[in-house]
Amino acid sequence: MYRTNPFRWWNVLAFAAVITVNVLSHLLPLGGKTTKQISDQYYIYITPAGYAFTIWSLIYVLLAGFIFYQLRRDTGTRDSVEDIGIWFILSCIFNIAWLFLWHYLYIEWSVGIMLLLVLSVLVIYRKTRSIHYPTTGETLFVKLPFSIYLGWVCAAFVVNVGIVIHKNGWSPIGLTELGWSITLLCIGAVLAILISRHYRDSILPLVFVWAYLAISIEHKDVDKILLSSFILAAILFIYAIWLFFARNRERD
Repeated sequence: MYRTNPFRWWNVLAFAAVITVNVLSHLLPLGGKTTKQISDQYYIYITPAGYAFTIWSLIYVLLAGFIFYQLRRDTGTRDSVEDIGIWFILSCIFNIAWLFLWHYLYIEWSVGIMLLLVLSVLVIYRKTRSIHYPTTGETLFVKLPFSIYLGWVCAAFVVNVGIVIHKNGWSPIGLTELGWSITLLCIGAVLAILISRHYRDSILPLVFVWAYLAISIEHKDVDKILLSSFILAAILFIYAIWLFFARNRERD
């Protein structure tokens, strides 16, 4: 008897809702301001150059690939898809909630929801990394989308934390804004290394490289930020290359 994934159509609806709210956030826009205008309103030392956010287009294209993959009769009932369960739907709910909170300037609450988004995508990521001998389809439509998605939401979470610190005028452990900005960059790099190391995932740290290079370009006039973000990007790039070859050696 043909099995069906009980979440497959809910996944479609949840993803459609995310795309719809994202489009409306730009067209209306939600709260009267675009996402970029709010980002400019809370501009900090680790705000990346605007082009960095185009990665969302790639993420949504890849997630659309996952949606179609999990709808197909021959692939939608694979364990790699069914193990994701309700977590993709939850990630969509948190994504939408973040957009509303961000656009209506509930910045502190938006960080809490962003953390839930990170955790939900992390659960999916860990499930997809347990696929030991993935098919080409599983590599492209199950593993890859959530590697890039997790990398970006982790980087975005670090920036969001910085915005909350800036907005409230906090000085964590007595650090200046420049000091805690560099500290957050280092924390993000460590996070990328810790998450990707166990799974030999060379893609996730490359997402941080993308973000950090965009930060260095945006703040090229601030020497310490330029140097810190560029050095961390270089370290993560070299690390990603090492992971790539380490994974291939283990396969051999």
